[in-house]
Amino acid sequence: MVSLLPPSTQKWLQVTDLYKEVYHHLARYVPKIYCLGPNLNPQSEDLLAQMLLQAPLEWYLCGEDPSTGLAKLEQNNQPSQLCGHVFKVGEPTYSCRECAADPTCVLCMQCFLGSVHKEHRYRMTTSGGGGFCDCGDTEAWKKGPYCQKHEPNISDSCQEDPLAHLSTDMIARCYNVFSVVLKYAVDMLTWDKEDELPLGLEPPDRSDTYYCMLFNDEVHTYEQVIYTLQKAVNCTQKEAVSFATTVDRDGRKSVRFGDFAFCELAKSVIVRNTSRQSKPLRVQVMHSSVVAHQCFALKALHWLGHVIGYSDALRRILCQVGLERGPEGENSSLVDTLMLCDSKMWKGARNVYHQLFMSSLLMDLKYKKLFAIQFAKNYERLQSDYVKDDHDREFSVTDLSVQMFTVPSLARMLITEENLMTTIIRTFVDHLRHRDLQGRFQFERYTAQQAFKFRRVQSLIGDLKYVLISRPTEWSDQLREKFLEGLDTFLELLKCMQGMDPVVRQVGQHIEMEPEWEAAFTLQMKLTHIISMIQEWCATDERVLIEAYKKCLTALTHCHSGFADGEQPITLSMCGHSVDTIRYCVSQEKVSIHLPVSRLLAGLHVLLSKMEVAYRFPEQLPLSELSPPMLIEHPLRCLVLCAQVHAGMWRRNGFSLVNQIYYYHNVKCRVEMFDKDLIMLQAGASMMDPNHFLMIVLSRFELYHIFSSADCRKRYNRENANKDVVQQNNTLTEEMLHLIMMVVGERFEAGIGQVEGCDEIKREILHQLCIRPMAHSELVKALPENENKETGMERVIDCVASFKKPGVTGRGLYELRPECAKQFNLYFHHYSRADQSKAEEAQRKLKRQNGEDTALPPPVLPPFCPLFASLVNILQCDVLLGMLGAVLQWAVEPSAGHWSESMLQRVLHLIGMALLEEHQQLENSSEDNDVYFNFTLKMSRPGEAPSNTASVLALLENLQNAPHLEVHEDMIRWLLKCTDTSASPLFQTACDKDKAERKRKAEMARLRREKVMAQMSEMQRHFINENKELFQQSLEELDASTSTSLEHSPASPDAALACVGPRRSRPREKRQVVTCILCQEEQEIRADGKAMVLAAFVQRSTVMSKNRTRPPHDPKRYDPLFMHPDLSFGTHTGSCGHIMHSHCWQRYFEAVQAKEQRRQQRLRVHTSYDVGNGEFLCPLCECLSNTVIPLLPRTMGSSSCDQPGLGQWLKISGQQIKAMHSAHRKLQPVSEYWNAEHCVKGTHMFLSPDKCPMNPYSSTIKEMLTTFGTATYKVGLKVHPNEQDPRIPIMCWSSCAYTIQSIERLLVDEKKPLFGSLPCRQDDCLSSLARFGSACWTAACQPTVQGHFIRLFDSRPPGGGLSVSTLIPVSLSLSLTHSQVSVVLSYGSVHSQDSSGLSVDAVQLHLFHLITVAHMVQILLTSEEVTMEQESGEVDVILLYFVLFFNKLVCMCDDSSLPEVGSGWHLWRCVKTGILPYLRGAALFFHHLHGVPAPPELHGQYNWEVLCGYLSLPSNLLQLFHESLSHTHTHHFPRESNSLIDLPDDYSALINQASSFTCPKSGGDKSRAPTLCLVCGSMLCSQSYCCQTELEGEDVGACTAHTFACGAGVGIFLRVRESQVLFLAGKTKGCFYAPPYLDDYGETDQGLRRGNPLHLCHERYRKIQKLWRQHSITEEIGHAQEANQTLVGIDWQHL
Repeated sequence: MVSLLPPSTQKWLQVTDLYKEVYHHLARYVPKIYCLGPNLNPQSEDLLAQMLLQAPLEWYLCGEDPSTGLAKLEQNNQPSQLCGHVFKVGEPTYSCRECAADPTCVLCMQCFLGSVHKEHRYRMTTSGGGGFCDCGDTEAWKKGPYCQKHEPNISDSCQEDPLAHLSTDMIARCYNVFSVVLKYAVDMLTWDKEDELPLGLEPPDRSDTYYCMLFNDEVHTYEQVIYTLQKAVNCTQKEAVSFATTVDRDGRKSVRFGDFAFCELAKSVIVRNTSRQSKPLRVQVMHSSVVAHQCFALKALHWLGHVIGYSDALRRILCQVGLERGPEGENSSLVDTLMLCDSKMWKGARNVYHQLFMSSLLMDLKYKKLFAIQFAKNYERLQSDYVKDDHDREFSVTDLSVQMFTVPSLARMLITEENLMTTIIRTFVDHLRHRDLQGRFQFERYTAQQAFKFRRVQSLIGDLKYVLISRPTEWSDQLREKFLEGLDTFLELLKCMQGMDPVVRQVGQHIEMEPEWEAAFTLQMKLTHIISMIQEWCATDERVLIEAYKKCLTALTHCHSGFADGEQPITLSMCGHSVDTIRYCVSQEKVSIHLPVSRLLAGLHVLLSKMEVAYRFPEQLPLSELSPPMLIEHPLRCLVLCAQVHAGMWRRNGFSLVNQIYYYHNVKCRVEMFDKDLIMLQAGASMMDPNHFLMIVLSRFELYHIFSSADCRKRYNRENANKDVVQQNNTLTEEMLHLIMMVVGERFEAGIGQVEGCDEIKREILHQLCIRPMAHSELVKALPENENKETGMERVIDCVASFKKPGVTGRGLYELRPECAKQFNLYFHHYSRADQSKAEEAQRKLKRQNGEDTALPPPVLPPFCPLFASLVNILQCDVLLGMLGAVLQWAVEPSAGHWSESMLQRVLHLIGMALLEEHQQLENSSEDNDVYFNFTLKMSRPGEAPSNTASVLALLENLQNAPHLEVHEDMIRWLLKCTDTSASPLFQTACDKDKAERKRKAEMARLRREKVMAQMSEMQRHFINENKELFQQSLEELDASTSTSLEHSPASPDAALACVGPRRSRPREKRQVVTCILCQEEQEIRADGKAMVLAAFVQRSTVMSKNRTRPPHDPKRYDPLFMHPDLSFGTHTGSCGHIMHSHCWQRYFEAVQAKEQRRQQRLRVHTSYDVGNGEFLCPLCECLSNTVIPLLPRTMGSSSCDQPGLGQWLKISGQQIKAMHSAHRKLQPVSEYWNAEHCVKGTHMFLSPDKCPMNPYSSTIKEMLTTFGTATYKVGLKVHPNEQDPRIPIMCWSSCAYTIQSIERLLVDEKKPLFGSLPCRQDDCLSSLARFGSACWTAACQPTVQGHFIRLFDSRPPGGGLSVSTLIPVSLSLSLTHSQVSVVLSYGSVHSQDSSGLSVDAVQLHLFHLITVAHMVQILLTSEEVTMEQESGEVDVILLYFVLFFNKLVCMCDDSSLPEVGSGWHLWRCVKTGILPYLRGAALFFHHLHGVPAPPELHGQYNWEVLCGYLSLPSNLLQLFHESLSHTHTHHFPRESNSLIDLPDDYSALINQASSFTCPKSGGDKSRAPTLCLVCGSMLCSQSYCCQTELEGEDVGACTAHTFACGAGVGIFLRVRESQVLFLAGKTKGCFYAPPYLDDYGETDQGLRRGNPLHLCHERYRKIQKLWRQHSITEEIGHAQEANQTLVGIDWQHL
């Protein structure tokens, strides 16, 4: 057996010092395999390394042939219950929102599909790479931890040691190999010398070869690196891009190979070039042997990861080797060494060893725990390294914290044993060293370096969140001790934040520099969830809660002791009460919005009530020591600051303060800011005399002097105060009344009011929906998220709202259930001012619709918890009644604006709250003596002598009928009704009177309305009588245009309508008058009149292409006359239908050009249109256009009926063509056919070349004919304009044919009738195109157009087959719709010199018949055998005739590929279905060319006989045949419509497809922005340097390049990672469009931020497809760019 081993392995088995032997072997072979030159060759290197280096190790490990040894290991291995699949970048991950322990617990796609969670509410996201699947981890899931694949067997439930299966010999060998290989890898990767190697690895022969190695950093941009490399190593742009891409991906790349001096030179250039602005790029000149060993070290780590995959036992041995302590003691294991050197390594090395850690240490539960302990021990040092490093966190070893800290058992163990919580917080605080004199954080003068450090240090808060994310169910004493120790440290952090960033009101002049405020709020936002979680931890244990409360109170007292210096005590007295407080004005002193210690205490205070600790252990709590005025002082200042900012008193403090106030109320911060301040006020007020509380509030609002004066009710009679001050005081009074409402009324938090946890969220949703119906995502944004990113909305939404599904646009909306509206509170504490006014308007409108009065009374509130019960007394205290009375008195005697309506509205609301409270107390009380709340009594008591002020009730009654308070009438009536609960007869009669009064008013209003309507109709009649003749004329016109049957009545009443041929119907000639949209003048369309034009957009198109692989034609040589039936490229013309004079348009376009030139000099940005390419926006609808089509009158054919038959006409035509041929030959010899541009001389009996045709068109129309022709030619062939090019008419005919074909297909796809369903803009466009086509020969050289006619009619097309008849060129490689349009339109040039008396109509019919026959042959020769049921009623003779004809045709052809004929029935069916699109296209063409109205039957379902009749065809098409023809085989008819690719129903299938897509250019690298072409299904690597290609001399991204190959410059893509549709047109135009994937709430999720499962919405996908088929993508982009200017600035060509 031993003799089979490789010699090196045999030797290794016998030596004692394996370490030395293996090193010797590596020293010898590694430099010979790796790094032998400038260009590395990975294939051969890997092969040699496998043979010479890895194979001996594997033989040694197994003791036999590795292929059998490793297979045995795999066979004996118990498969792990942990999935451990490591995620690739962009791979889909799934988290169950019901069962996951926290949001970091995720499943891979395979495990998810096999788990119970796919039936639950789940979240789908894309991975950033790293991280692994948590399937099988019981701590990660509340239920369903295993998928079907990883379900454990019952037998192996007892956890046995995986090493039990291995022999001791095998264990020893594994241990030896792993020790040596891992030691080698660690030595090499942490090696920092550039020119020598570790002991034992020195190469036997040393060469002078070095690499100049460039390392990645996150400071320099791609552009800087590319530019520097081009200068330093003299490489091309492409090479530099490749270098930069590799450096960014792998972390380093050698940019030069050679001797030392050569590399050192490159290094000095790079350092010099990059050190000007920032620190230079890191470059090292390394000896080739060092680089070689480092390459193999990475390979070795890969190999270890691969080998341990065979067996859990090997994994465990590797873990043991890695964590074994070295001789140096503490932190000396190999794993420690790697972790501590992490920031010194390059990106690629880090990635490899992190992957190894994940597949070894983190997959073995025993060693995961040991690794976690080591990680926690080194935590502080690792984080310090990370903060100094500049690589992103995903490339740092600290990123592995999420894998350990989120495991609840590990997190608890680390808190108790390693004091992790304290360590994390202390490390965080240590990094924020910038403090002011009071020890508070100061972010004011942060340098860029400190700001960078602050951003990085925030990741520590993330770690703390992981540790706290799952709350303990049972507490040990040690856990309590360590948690409280951590809380102490946390309070130290909060104390540094208490009062930071204080502000002082600017008076006189505006602040000069906006102070820094964002850092403090960033910190607050990051800590919000931590603070909430600490409260949740406290709520799970009473002892912890009591201790935490005490600690927090001590911290707050400590903070306050530093503040109270120099504040003078004062006494306030009012309404017979007095209180001592301090003199403090928010508008003059420092005030801070940051009070985290107070807010944490407020949260804990609520928990005392919620957990009932306050009632069960009052003796353990320091409640008696609390000083309520101290508790409320700072939160009250904060709320007063907000009120003063609203009142405009802090205008001069700039935006920084406005932003702070905004975030203070914002949903992201309010839970731990605004809400907690309110709770603190409630807590303080519940422990104080309500009168005292209100006096302090008045004092802080700086309103005390107004309400406390004896004659405050008459305050403004004498006083002519400054208007601003009055306005400010009014706003402050409103805000203060609102605050009192909130203190008394906000009881929906469990612990303050007697409510359930879900009541609070219900109320939030209800008040959001009172503003307007909202989408799911809007609601989620408006609700606070907890640490698991959950709002709790789904549990309760159905109780308060009903869901309305979306249509093709828009999104699904939740609407409030009607029965919930009565819970609406106008003064809901989370409403902003704007929200409040919107909600008020919406609710009043709703009440009016329901016929109710418009009062919005306060809702019934739940009772308070005992700890807060005394708050209701605020509503009946003397000070409040005094304030209410004062405001009502001001309202009774309104003086110039010294009170406001909203102030009164708030007072009425407060009175309503008090009355409801009293009503509830009466209902709930059992005995009379229980009731201590008697508001009615107090409000009806007048003031005492000497002032004898009126009572609140009396004032209300006074106000009831005040004319200036009509708005509040309903509310006052409701209050009086509540007051008078006994409903005295007096009140009853008042109500009746009131009803009668209302009725009378309504009746009067009705009579007034009727009178006005009568007057208006009288005036109308009068106007019509005066202008009779005008109306008569317009009515006639209307009549004429609507009744088609009258207007177009043919000669004989029964004759059917026909649109082609001598018998075609001739519609009555009618003046066609149009209005110019620019000058508003009317103009008749006449051949000799001023030209009128239609704005149009010509574009290349591949929408109907059946062959996208065909290479584009060479525009110089391409002959467009014969269109291939695969329509690989076409030219489409569209129009918005708006008409202008040609001279108006020219003036407009010149103005646009001039404006563009001026704009370019000012700022160089793209507009949504490219003037250089002739583009402009339609002046009326701003639709993108690039040319104009002239409007031409209808051509009137001469109606002579004795026309020759087909045979005779063919003879005449043959002679005419011969004549033209000879005439053309007599021209001077020309080198190219294209240049035959001279006049023709010569004679023939049926052709008069001397007869010079009169050009019927005016000069402006001729000019416009040239303009449109040139534009179509330029766009269609992608060439420079050339008015002399003979291909211009061909391109125009081709565009006409292509546009007709695409519209015909569109109508079929949308199941619409052929006529009557097109929008008028398409109708106008087709008419103009067809008539332009028939007239364009007048603007071109006549012989040229005649030449086109001859070639179409007579010669063989390129690559065509032999013609049995020389006159009908039938080739299966022709699109005959194009041929038919071109031959009909080019005939005009021949007919103008025709003296044979042939009518145009007759020739058109003959030409049409000929091409129809040709098309039938095409169809017959390409028909496929299809079995169909025979319809009865078809004429059998036809079928027999068909079979005979077809067999004759087959005999003519010697091609064996012709189909077998099954039956005449089958052939007839084939011909009918195959020729239908062609006939429909022809009908559209002739209808628009001649203006013959379509028969009514064609406005509905298609009718074969009517269609044939309209086209002057026999309904049995075989009657057209006279002789049979040859063929060459290609296309099948009818052609099927193209559609966009099929997309999967579930979006995650697409994400999965994209995650396995690698960039085609950078060797297996994952694409960052995989993008799917929806036209052909190609996946592209978008938005990256690697896949840029050159197009027309410019670097463009993969998508732009693809649009030119696949869509003639227009592309529709799906950006898979962003769930976003991308439209591109050309290089500079693009826009984003809503994707066709929706979640269950009918919303798209662009950017995949919400993570709800997405499914394909077929209607929306059809809408995108319709845009594509209609050629409207470019138009859509134009509109989007005009509407959103930010789109214009994007470099679309780089996508």
